Amino acid sequence: MTEFEPIIVTFACHYCAYGAADLAGVMRLQYPASIRVVKIPCTGRIDVHHILTAFEKGADGVIVAGCRIGDCHFESGNIKATKRVQYAKKLLEEIGLDKERLEMYYMSSAEGARFAEVAAEMTERIKKLGPNPLRKEARK
Repeated sequence: MTEFEPIIVTFACHYCAYGAADLAGVMRLQYPASIRVVKIPCTGRIDVHHILTAFEKGADGVIVAGCRIGDCHFESGNIKATKRVQYAKKLLEEIGLDKERLEMYYMSSAEGARFAEVAAEMTERIKKLGPNPLRKEARK
């Protein structure tokens, strides 16, 4: 039996978290291949619908990664995103998914190592939780 390899969708803000992901690659830091990065202008643009759709389409976990609090390029985008992530966690519990499958992280574009650390941390968390029960196709 092969080990479960999760799919984790990462919504990363253009200015900080995406830069950190790029820096992790430039630094040749190893992080799990389970991470699928989606670049967005700002985490303030993320909607609960985007998060829930990722789970509906089969993601085992979702990361919303943005600028550090107080450093958002759009002033309060990451604060809005934090509130939406908290709301989405409540909705996940209501539909029977563990809220631990979703997390918000904050980092600057200079934190490539932090991005790799977050990717590894979230991958291990999701491996413990197992596959997304909403996933329609059987996983081998």
